[in-house]
Amino acid sequence: MKKIGILFGQENTFPQAFADRINRKNPSGIFAEFVTLDKVLQGQASEYAVIVDRISQDVPFYRAFLKNAAATGTAVINNPFWWSADDKFFNNALAEQINVTVPRTALLPSYQHPDNTNAKSFRNLIFPLDWQGIFDYVGFPAYLKPYDGGGWRNVYRLADKEEFYKVHQETGQLVMMLQEEIDFNAYYRCYCIGGKAVRIMPYNPRHSHQDRYKATFEIDKGVLAEIERATIALNQYLGYDFNTVEFAVRGDVPYAIDFCNPAPDADIHSIGQENFEWIVETSAQYAIERAMAHDWSKDNLTWGKFISPGIIKKNSAE
Repeated sequence: MKKIGILFGQENTFPQAFADRINRKNPSGIFAEFVTLDKVLQGQASEYAVIVDRISQDVPFYRAFLKNAAATGTAVINNPFWWSADDKFFNNALAEQINVTVPRTALLPSYQHPDNTNAKSFRNLIFPLDWQGIFDYVGFPAYLKPYDGGGWRNVYRLADKEEFYKVHQETGQLVMMLQEEIDFNAYYRCYCIGGKAVRIMPYNPRHSHQDRYKATFEIDKGVLAEIERATIALNQYLGYDFNTVEFAVRGDVPYAIDFCNPAPDADIHSIGQENFEWIVETSAQYAIERAMAHDWSKDNLTWGKFISPGIIKKNSAE
């Protein structure tokens, strides 16, 4: 019997529906349940052929457990090694290499020195930074956001450089990035499962949280086709099995705004019944596929095209 486990925290509707859907399908030799742990010993295999991770971004103990499980043959969705290494600024840099349009973005050092550092730790930086050059590149209005954050935490909309200087000093030790604002006429959030199945959902971040998925936009079908292409490309290069990508459409150009969401919201009360049904069915079927292909003697993780040998990016040397 191959077991599919789901590891989760405070969410309620998706984990139960996911496990129930797999068990209702009743695939031969496969069973789904909530992950349970009473100890984690180095180098000892987990009892799960597949684990869907919904919580390790908030619980370091779980992230370490999943790396141990992956090292001993479990297929972890998403790859815990890559998830640990990824960040939103890198995502933008990669997007440019694979012809996905993104806002102009600059990386900024933390306003306060990190613990256990001092001015000598930053001797390679020129102070003050070329702030005007950064502002000229990004433009205003702009967004100041953590380079590796999520959940809209510590995100600020800034009207001008004076507001930037005021807000930046409030960010403490957070490493931030300054990003061009895209004044959108349409906005979409896209689930991507297995680097192949895409669900494009109208979404309006200007609305209150409970109403964001109730948006409607008039948009050309060619724009939606480009959104689907870019969603698949980003997830295949990043190696995410379960992720969302957000696009702000300005005119007829979709800009990938945020695509480092490996534990995206899947609660029925926020995403709605139709989107919930799609994500439950698609993720359950994908987990079954991964369980059927599972082999304890092999590496069962998904590694993106970015770290695969022989992949040539557009700016690579000839």
